Amino acid sequence: MEQHIDGHDEQHDEQGPGRRTVVITGASDGIGAAAARELSARGHEVVVVGRSAGKTEAVAGPLGARHFTADFARLDDVRRLAADLRGAVPRIDVLVNNAGGIFDRREVTTDGHEQTWQVNHLAPFLLTHLLLEGPLAGGSAVLNTSSVAARIGRLSQQRLVDDRRWSPQRAYGDTKLANILFTRGLARRYGEDGLAAAAFHPGGVATNFASGTSTPLRFLYDTRLGRRIMRTPEQGAETLVWLADGTAGRDWRSGGYYEKQKPARTNPRADDDALADALWERSAELVGLGPAAAR
Repeated sequence: MEQHIDGHDEQHDEQGPGRRTVVITGASDGIGAAAARELSARGHEVVVVGRSAGKTEAVAGPLGARHFTADFARLDDVRRLAADLRGAVPRIDVLVNNAGGIFDRREVTTDGHEQTWQVNHLAPFLLTHLLLEGPLAGGSAVLNTSSVAARIGRLSQQRLVDDRRWSPQRAYGDTKLANILFTRGLARRYGEDGLAAAAFHPGGVATNFASGTSTPLRFLYDTRLGRRIMRTPEQGAETLVWLADGTAGRDWRSGGYYEKQKPARTNPRADDDALADALWERSAELVGLGPAAAR
């Protein structure tokens, strides 16, 4: 599943890690906010993206960071965000697709997609593509927040979007598997251009992620005992920070999936190149990208 990207490693060996521009979505709370603070403390320029204007500004303000808002349940918001980033950030060294969630009820967005599928997969897929020909030039990296829940994903070439027997857990697991397949696709398609990609599992983190849902996760997120056995947002952000601060080809390999700063096992379907290709093509169609996205 992992690939070594020739050229990308050499470029960063010459330049060194240095100061990087890191765009983090879902950074108004949880591990995104924790990662923004830590990466800023390490000297990187952080761009904070969140859904809530107030919460996003509250994270960005103390860091002196630029910030943008977007609701990933609206693809027009994603397109606007991409345009804003292209205009304001000439180069993005690291794009962190961290925004996401698990939802209690099956709802369809104004774009006509099941909400979990759009917020967790289609929106970051679209955002990444809209930045590929601009700020995400050779030598950049895309990091996708996945989950151990990818192991229960049941995506197949025949059923890439499966609303039968819908449940919050099934929908979430499918999208987290999609995150890893998207990572694999990025590494295979754009590796020769110097773009690297990785997916990671942050662990069970004491945030508001599943608070208020009726899923079994509610015990962990809504109870004092559950939160005591979970990781802090700072601990959950450690692998994200390690990937963003590191160098592909030296510290980690492009196309890989990581947990606790080490390669990790996940769903065997994540190794299926034909499934990754089918997902890529179907996703490009669903978000209205042209033939060039089928690269």
